[in-house]
Amino acid sequence: QVQLVESGGGLVQAGGSLRLSCAASGRTIVNFAMAWFRQAPGKEREFVATINYSGEDTRYADSVKGRFAISKDSAKNTMYLQMNTLKPEDTAVYYCAAKVTRLTMIGGFDYWGQGTQVTVSS
Repeated sequence: QVQLVESGGGLVQAGGSLRLSCAASGRTIVNFAMAWFRQAPGKEREFVATINYSGEDTRYADSVKGRFAISKDSAKNTMYLQMNTLKPEDTAVYYCAAKVTRLTMIGGFDYWGQGTQVTVSS
C-alpha cells in the first residue's frame, strides 16, 4: 500500500508558475509509474502528464505540452509537476496517481492522492 499527498497548489496569475509535489509514503516509488490528472468544475478528470518508473519516459497532454514538466525523485520519494505559463483553463484540482509497473501509463492507476487546487486568474 502507498499513500500519496499532493501539495503546492494555490492561486496564481495567468503567465505565472507553480510546482506541485506528490509525496509518497508506505512504499518506495522506484518501481512505480506515476502521473498527474486534473479535474475542473463540471468536467471529467483528464490526464495531464505521466512518467515511467525510471523517469526516462514522459508523456503529456497536448494542452500542457511545452509548458509543464513532470519529474520524480526516488531518493525523496516524491514526484513533481512544474507548471509554467499558466492559463485560466489550467484551473482545476490536480491529482497524482501511481501504479507498480515498468510500463508508461496514462490510465489504470491503483493509487490516488486527495488532490490540490490550482486556480489561475486572468
